[in-house]
Amino acid sequence: MTAQLPGRIGRRTALAGLLALGAAACTSGAGAEGGAETGRAAGFPLELANCEATLRFESPPERIVLLESAPVTTLDGIGVLDRVVSRGGSFPPGYYDEDLFTRIEAIPALSEEIDAAGHLQINQEVVIAQRPDIVLGLPDGITREAMRGAGAEVLVQDVFCGTDGERARFETLYEEIGTYGRIFDRTGEAEDLVAGLQERVSAVARSAEGLRTTTAAALYPSLGGGPLYTYGAGSMVTAQLDALGIENVFADTAERVFEISAEPLLAADPDVLIVLHQGEGDGSDVVEEMIAQDQLSSLRAVTEQSVLPLLFNFCEPASPLVVDGVVRIHEWLHEIEG
Repeated sequence: MTAQLPGRIGRRTALAGLLALGAAACTSGAGAEGGAETGRAAGFPLELANCEATLRFESPPERIVLLESAPVTTLDGIGVLDRVVSRGGSFPPGYYDEDLFTRIEAIPALSEEIDAAGHLQINQEVVIAQRPDIVLGLPDGITREAMRGAGAEVLVQDVFCGTDGERARFETLYEEIGTYGRIFDRTGEAEDLVAGLQERVSAVARSAEGLRTTTAAALYPSLGGGPLYTYGAGSMVTAQLDALGIENVFADTAERVFEISAEPLLAADPDVLIVLHQGEGDGSDVVEEMIAQDQLSSLRAVTEQSVLPLLFNFCEPASPLVVDGVVRIHEWLHEIEG
């Protein structure tokens, strides 16, 4: 599943991300001894909680199957993207610089079929045939049990597990990167990546102090007449808007993402709209269809042309791309405010 909308992980009773992080810091009693064994990395075997599961790694994974696009910049940032043996989903060039996109394109694609709601369509047997050590992402039709039976653990983004009502923060991202650092035995690289991202977030927060925009909403429209979704307190969109000093008008809802009708959106009437989309193109066609099918033409943000189409991973889930995203939102706001 690429967009990770409601239906699987989002509605499960799950461990909070911070609990998962705490468990990640603990390894089995054999870990310290294992570091002395020939060829075994220090800290392994490693056990950590991820959603409702406990993952165990005897050593850092060497064969990654990537079933969502969000982890790309984390994997690249800690220097293990070359361990990805195959990928599934949408990887638009708009996310990456030319060099990184070239490297992604060189990774064999198992499936690029995405449904109208943003869900990856893929066959489980195709994934198993890749002989992965770890699978990143859990789209419909893929189960932890089957992957574990084939020798692979499945890692799901903590924000997809449920947040127990906690408001998303950029610390969510930093903790996610730390988890990847431990799994792949790249803790130093993870710390360096986090430090750079923290500097960028701090810089954009300082620069945003003069913005006049006070309210916003982020939307994900299902095309072809499907439902409209928006993002609440558990979404990284809320963390981005908080950093910019802007209120997410739906942050009083604890859910990360939920279906919405036109009426509450018209009642909230936010200053600006962020419309998330996937695939190639600038998203203007997605905005036009959403406005038409959901009767949103009277929204102040629409009439004042304060609508920003943005590729999905620039706002969701927690990856370095959300830092690129908050920078883009900030630059756009400065442009429309003149």
